[in-house]
Amino acid sequence: MSNAANGLHINKQRWKIFLALMVIIVIAVSLVLSNNFVSKIGEREKSKATQWVEAIKKKGELVRLSNAIFSELKRKEKQKIDLVVEAQKILLTKSDLSKNQDVEFSLSIIQSNTEIPVVLLTDEDMVMQYRNMDSLFRDVSTSIEKDSICFLKASEWKSIDQYRVIEYLDGEFLQFVFGNSFELDRLQRESERLISSFNDEIKDNKALIPVMLWDVSTDSLEASNLNLGEDESKLLREKWKLDNTPLTFDFGSGKKQLYFSDSNELLYLQWIPSIQFLVLGLLILLGYFIFSTYRKAEQKRVWAGMAKETAHQLGTPLSSLMGWQAHLENLKVDPMVTKEMKKDLVRLERITDRFSKIGSEAKLEQTDISKTIENNLEYLRARLSSKVELNFQSNLEQSDVVPHNPSLMDWVVENLCKNAVDAMQGDGKLEINIYSDKSNIAIDFIDSGKGISPKEQKAIFEPGYSTKKRGWGLGLALVKRIIEEHHSGKVFVASSTIGKGTTFRILLSKN
Repeated sequence: MSNAANGLHINKQRWKIFLALMVIIVIAVSLVLSNNFVSKIGEREKSKATQWVEAIKKKGELVRLSNAIFSELKRKEKQKIDLVVEAQKILLTKSDLSKNQDVEFSLSIIQSNTEIPVVLLTDEDMVMQYRNMDSLFRDVSTSIEKDSICFLKASEWKSIDQYRVIEYLDGEFLQFVFGNSFELDRLQRESERLISSFNDEIKDNKALIPVMLWDVSTDSLEASNLNLGEDESKLLREKWKLDNTPLTFDFGSGKKQLYFSDSNELLYLQWIPSIQFLVLGLLILLGYFIFSTYRKAEQKRVWAGMAKETAHQLGTPLSSLMGWQAHLENLKVDPMVTKEMKKDLVRLERITDRFSKIGSEAKLEQTDISKTIENNLEYLRARLSSKVELNFQSNLEQSDVVPHNPSLMDWVVENLCKNAVDAMQGDGKLEINIYSDKSNIAIDFIDSGKGISPKEQKAIFEPGYSTKKRGWGLGLALVKRIIEEHHSGKVFVASSTIGKGTTFRILLSKN
């Protein structure tokens, strides 16, 4: 019977290991497939982001080139204006304009300027002459209105330092004020539009990757598609700098740096395998918990049904035997025989009572547990091997009362004692010590048997597990059920040494 029970237990353990391995394999395969899928999507997302960054880089180069062209044209226009100013000085300072070759050359320089608008002002800001201003006079017909427009434009150009002072007589000065040519203005507007478009593209890029454009000289955030404050952006910038090298641009107005990171979708995708693993783990744990609960509930119903049926089956022959024992007493049979029969019948009655109680809710009594154990040991001493030294010691005080069911506690003591005697093979020493341990009452069963290996310690309380050649392996399972379910206590192997012995410990709450 023991081999069959152990076989069932071993098979159950093998099935558990097999199912655990299958779950691990399923999770591993699922994670591998998910990782491959996420990696492919991630590579695609990264490729799109890289293409966008390259496009931004090229657009930045276009802006830089446009600014470079603008700067070069502006420099050339300045050189041209300087020549015109010098020519204007010659015209204003020469007295005989008809015979001087320098005057003719200067006049040709002034006349060659057909693009740059210029205004000549007196010291009193009166308009003397103007040139290339026709584009501003589209809806103007009178000279007064034209002079007014010229004065306003000249004031605007003077505010940005686009003028020269010419001394044409001693103490007499004129102001030569100039603007930008139409082409230069158009190029400047185009450059500004490109820069604005560049910044707008960064701000509008909400669906691809998070980016930030920083001005290096002022260390300030210029554009971003994130709704973050500057302090938060600085912290994020340092993190991004470790992941991706920032792109550097120079638009002519100072260096700019573009910082970027992976897209939010890619970051979410990277978490999918972990989330999937967590969800699968939770589902497996939930499934295990549900099936374990159902299994334990089923076991309880089986235990209760078997116990009640056993009590019922024992009841009829027990009543009959008690009647026969009374009849033998009336026949004046040897008193010792009838006395011993009566003791065994009382014992059988107690066993029947145990089975009936384990199949239902046991009533706990506030009685002295030391007395309960001692009375049981008195009965067991006469029925255990004479080679077993059985010692009992109680260090409890009168106030140390623990609620328990005497009938079921007798069963616990009996099973643990018989288990110890079997471990000692009928020859050894068994000590039972009961003492107070903080808020608990502890009961130690110490034997000098063969000991229990660490592997067996985890399985000895399982139904069907037994190290004996005969038996169903239910004794310690019953002990565990009685202590934990009926007394809300704990029972476990406190210590065990191979070849020296084992200590079983029971902990019962005082309250």
